[in-house]
Amino acid sequence: MKITTIGLDIAKSLFHSYEINHTGRLLKKKQLKRKQLLTYFAKLQPSIVVMEACGGANYWARELIKHGHQVKLIAPQYVKPFVKGNKNDYNDAQGIAEASQRSSMRFVPIKSVEQQDLQNFHRQRERIKKERTALVNQIRGLLAEYGVVVNKGVTAVRKGLPFIIEDAENGLTVLSRELFNELLDELCTMDVLIKNCDKKINITNKSNDVCVRLGGVLGIGAITSSALYAAAGDGKDFVNGRHFSAWIGLVPRQYSTGGKPTLLGISKRGNSYLRTLLIHGARAVLRHSEKKNDRFSLWAQALLKRRGQNKACVAVANKLARMAWVIMAKGETYRPVI
Repeated sequence: MKITTIGLDIAKSLFHSYEINHTGRLLKKKQLKRKQLLTYFAKLQPSIVVMEACGGANYWARELIKHGHQVKLIAPQYVKPFVKGNKNDYNDAQGIAEASQRSSMRFVPIKSVEQQDLQNFHRQRERIKKERTALVNQIRGLLAEYGVVVNKGVTAVRKGLPFIIEDAENGLTVLSRELFNELLDELCTMDVLIKNCDKKINITNKSNDVCVRLGGVLGIGAITSSALYAAAGDGKDFVNGRHFSAWIGLVPRQYSTGGKPTLLGISKRGNSYLRTLLIHGARAVLRHSEKKNDRFSLWAQALLKRRGQNKACVAVANKLARMAWVIMAKGETYRPVI
């Protein structure tokens, strides 16, 4: 009997498959070790293989596609309502298979190797930035114990700490000066690591047509353009620009009942890193739009006066996301409207 759908619960060592036909009837369930997985699926006729979008899912999706299978990824929160009984691996695989047969189910785009490479640079960059922020806060806290106060921010600490160490009259001991010298060296090392990440991202962008075209949009620079490509690829997995913007979490959250629609703040769903970058870009657009007279800048300035800074930032970020989708999915280039 033809297998139409296979729910695959992936893990580090043991994998569980739940195979059903087009009516949802169980045909076979099997436990597989990691080394057996690809060999087993290579012998099967082409089927729809469904997995949760978790660690390693993109790798297994690409490998199974090579063997002729159609692969779909589902967000774990959409699988949970379909898991029956107590939690175990076979029940999880069954829930994945049943969830995939819903016509309204939403699936997660499968990332290419190039997308994952870019995403790795961004994750490394964010980790170093968080560690640098923690280091700067520690330096400020330690200096405060000696009565030395430094302004907030990485730049203030980077510029001020060498003078504080050299100042012989600020009450720092010889031992504490050695410590702060070591902390300053660590801070400089983190700055170099972040610059190296930026350099690699810029080099990768130049060889990527999507990133080059996205970089021409006002408010979208090298970091944001590569993050957009790493998250969404060519954007063709999304129906339209609003769908893409909603996926990032830049649309109003809805709480409607009794036929009365109620719109709240933005949903904040999806990729928080991408949402943050777009909102930072929107702030830059608003800051520089007052000196420009093109249609987009005039619209942004009118919105700022009418709705205030925060709402205007989110609205501009929403528009940037929609423009980015058109550029990615339609192969367009940014043409500012005069």
